[in-house]
Amino acid sequence: MSSSTLSLDRLPSHVAIIPDGNGRWAKQQGQERTFGHVKGTANVKEIVTFAKELGIRVLTIYAFSDENWQRPLQEVEILMDLLKQYLIQERETILKNKIQLRAIGTIERLPKPVLEELKKTIELSSQNQEMILNFAVSYGARSEIIRAVQKISQDVLKGKYKPEAIDSAHFAKYLYTPDLPDPDLLIRTSGEMRISNFLLWQMAYTEMYVTQTLWPDFNREEFLKALLEYQKRERRFGLTEDQI
Repeated sequence: MSSSTLSLDRLPSHVAIIPDGNGRWAKQQGQERTFGHVKGTANVKEIVTFAKELGIRVLTIYAFSDENWQRPLQEVEILMDLLKQYLIQERETILKNKIQLRAIGTIERLPKPVLEELKKTIELSSQNQEMILNFAVSYGARSEIIRAVQKISQDVLKGKYKPEAIDSAHFAKYLYTPDLPDPDLLIRTSGEMRISNFLLWQMAYTEMYVTQTLWPDFNREEFLKALLEYQKRERRFGLTEDQI
C-alpha cells in the first residue's frame, strides 16, 4: 500500500489517536507491560514523522489520561520516565521538522522533571508552523468541560456577558483547544469500541476508525488504511445527502 493512493487534497486536517494495546502486545511477546510501553513510545515517533510527511496539520495523541493516575505506582513512574525521555530525545527532531508541540490536560500534576522538559519543548517549538503535535497528558474530557463551565461561569458573574449569549462556538473558546479545528478522524488501536473520556466535546462529528492492531504494531501501512477509509466516508454533519 502506498501513500500515492491517497487523495492528498482530502486528508483530514486534524487526526486524533487513542494508542491502545501496549500491555496486550507485551503479553503476546511474553514480556512485562513495561516492554510494551517502551515499544509504544518508540512508535509515536514513527507515526508523528509519517503524519508530518503526509501534510496532516494537527495530530493529537492521548498520551496519559486522568484515569491512568490510578494505575500501579511503578507503571505510572515508568510512563512518566518514558514521556520525559521522549521529550528530550525527540526535541531536536521536533524543532528540525518545524513541529509545534502543545499539551492539553492538567499538566501541573506531572512530576516536576517531566513538566520542565515538556514546557521547554513547548516553548522552543512555539513559533513552528508546519504541524501541531498535541499531547493529551493527564487529560480527561469531563474535567476539561467542567473547567470550561467554571471559567465561563466566572465571566458571567463578572458581567462580561449574559448566560443567554453563550452558544456552542462561544463555549468552545473555553476548552483546551480554542484555536484548533475539531478532529476529522479518530483512530483507536486494539479494537476497543469506546472513546475513553477523550475530546468528548470536540468529537461531536468526528469520523471514527477502530482497528484490531495493537499500538506497537500500528505502522505507516496501518495509518494509511485509516486515512483511506476516512476518504471513503461521506461527512454530512447532520444534513441529508441532497443537501450536500
